[in-house]
Amino acid sequence: MGAELTAAAVRAAAAEIADPQLAIGLGKFFQARPGGYGEGDEFIGLRVPQQRAIAKRFRGIGSDEVVALLDSPIHEHRLIALFLLRGEFERTLRPKSGPDRDDAARWVELYLDAVRRGRVNNWDLVDSSADSILGDYCRRRDENAVILAHAADADLWRRRVGIIATFAHTKHGDASALLSVAPHVRDDRRDLIQKAFGWMLREVGKRVDEQILLGYLEENAARMGRTALSYAIEHRTPEERAHLRALR
Repeated sequence: MGAELTAAAVRAAAAEIADPQLAIGLGKFFQARPGGYGEGDEFIGLRVPQQRAIAKRFRGIGSDEVVALLDSPIHEHRLIALFLLRGEFERTLRPKSGPDRDDAARWVELYLDAVRRGRVNNWDLVDSSADSILGDYCRRRDENAVILAHAADADLWRRRVGIIATFAHTKHGDASALLSVAPHVRDDRRDLIQKAFGWMLREVGKRVDEQILLGYLEENAARMGRTALSYAIEHRTPEERAHLRALR
């Protein structure tokens, strides 16, 4: 008999292997302290491979159960929920021609609702879901307005969703999504925005065309934050790095 496909069963599976000592370390790592970017988050102590394994056990779970997990105060419950959501979204695409079908759109709307409600509220949650759900949906539809809207949002996590969502396009050799997002995020000096932007720029140089990256940096390095620039030029030659840093 297969696993009961409920949020309660997922929570029970997570509780069985939770590690309280690991939970303490995760709380520190994800800055759950007062004033940290993850303030108020709760951890039970699961590693990412364990969470992926739990999500695999509960394939086919319904959307209401995913929402219940997303509404949990436990960080690991929400990450498992995002792995489940991603899996169900991807399953809708396999036998069909594209994500214009109602079932795929419903999973994407569920994801966007979770983002709006602040349930995708740490960098690992964003980075595990934004490009594979929102980004891939927009790429397949050739419609990036939702990505741009998130990138232009002042909220830290919604803006990071907009940045990371462009990775879906970059992975398919298209830098246009990131370049359209760049004006909205370049001047944001928050560390988690800087790192995301620099990382996505670096990936454009790696996966699309290094001349697109270098051209952007020649024009914009002087106005970029130090962290974003450092991430973007990580794989450049020492001479290139020195030249681009000198532009600041």
